[in-house]
Amino acid sequence: MMRSSENPCDTKPVHVLKSQTGIQLPNLKELFAYKDLFRFLVWRQIKVRYAQSILGIGWAVIQPLFSMVIFTIIFGNLAKMDSQGAPYALFSLAALLPWNYVSNSVTEGVASLVAEAETMKKVYFPRILIPLSAATAKLVDFGIAFVMMIAMMVFYQYPPPATLTLLPLLMLLMVTTSAAVSIWLTCLAIQYRDIKYALNFLVQLAMYASPVVYSTTLIPQQYRLAYAINPIAGVIEGFRAAFLGTQAFPWDMILVSGVSSLTLLASGVIFFQSKERLFTDVA
Repeated sequence: MMRSSENPCDTKPVHVLKSQTGIQLPNLKELFAYKDLFRFLVWRQIKVRYAQSILGIGWAVIQPLFSMVIFTIIFGNLAKMDSQGAPYALFSLAALLPWNYVSNSVTEGVASLVAEAETMKKVYFPRILIPLSAATAKLVDFGIAFVMMIAMMVFYQYPPPATLTLLPLLMLLMVTTSAAVSIWLTCLAIQYRDIKYALNFLVQLAMYASPVVYSTTLIPQQYRLAYAINPIAGVIEGFRAAFLGTQAFPWDMILVSGVSSLTLLASGVIFFQSKERLFTDVA
């Protein structure tokens, strides 16, 4: 009598990888399963930034503080930019809060996927977690700058308006904008290294294309909504209105910027998913 040499207990699970076509959306269940890895990536981003730094967390104060001082001297005192009745230092710092967060998280996000190339070749995990972790880690810097903004308002004896309660909504739009831009540029940068080299120039150009040093009152009324297609424009004007209350809350700009940001995020995620399988080949 012959016995089969195969033992059902020895059967190992087989994972079959299939190429997908068409629009690919992220697997939310899979992303949730990797939540511990996401927390680790966020913590590592924070630790790497401050662990071997002389000033440590002080850099989160120095960057917006020095930018505020320079902008106040050049654009506030010399160029006499309109600050809508508020001290120009507060006017510029209210804009620098979201701008520094978005620009820094985009810069870190673009570099992060290339930096993790060797890890991606060794083990599988949802690659989109890498740029998202960079955007999340930068919230620490934002929190420190936020405390500095409150301290400056106390120094200038500038009472916060009731619109400050809308800040969580603006922060959500800020993070969405940052994640959207990071995902798009990160996906492009791993295929076209020119993006990485041109990033500093693009960020500087985007700063002057956004109302960081000036108010949107300089933009003709008929062009303001078109200008708000730049998603960070609505965020910055919203932050100024929330902190300073020198103008009515710009719901129209917020709405246009919100739609623009969500469109950018959705298209970026779809594009990222369609290119994800190629990352290990071109990294």
